[in-house]
Amino acid sequence: MTTPDRQLSGNRRRQMKSAARLYAVQALFQMEHSRQTVERVIHEFEDHRFGTSYDDEDELVEGDVELFEMVMRDAVNWQSSIDQMTNRALVARWPLGRIDPTLRALFRAAGAELTQSDTPPRVVIMEYVDIAKSFYPDGREPRLVNAVLDHMAREARPEAF
Repeated sequence: MTTPDRQLSGNRRRQMKSAARLYAVQALFQMEHSRQTVERVIHEFEDHRFGTSYDDEDELVEGDVELFEMVMRDAVNWQSSIDQMTNRALVARWPLGRIDPTLRALFRAAGAELTQSDTPPRVVIMEYVDIAKSFYPDGREPRLVNAVLDHMAREARPEAF
């Protein structure tokens, strides 16, 4: 049974939002490789991943369903404009089509939040940089994500800076 949002602690709500963002990146990656519809992937994640426990050590965190669905649908509905904004933030030699598909999914999810939500841009950047660190713990990718998302945020929401 899900606890009403107002009864959750602030820390628990933040964990659920962070989990929803991670799940959105994973789901967008899956969509790109499987050619499944956004609705099918949303249902699959909600039915089989949110809060699922595989064994004692691999329990997945319950995600914020509303945020997950918003990021997924907005990333798909606004993909073209998000991709164009991402391309403007990338170095000319590295258009979006040449980068790692995990990073593409991450930029699309973050782009959806930067352009379609009222989440403060600095929060969006920090959250997705943390996600990049989980996928690339020893790489340069988190710094790239920080730089690209900063550029995208300043374009999408200049008033926040």
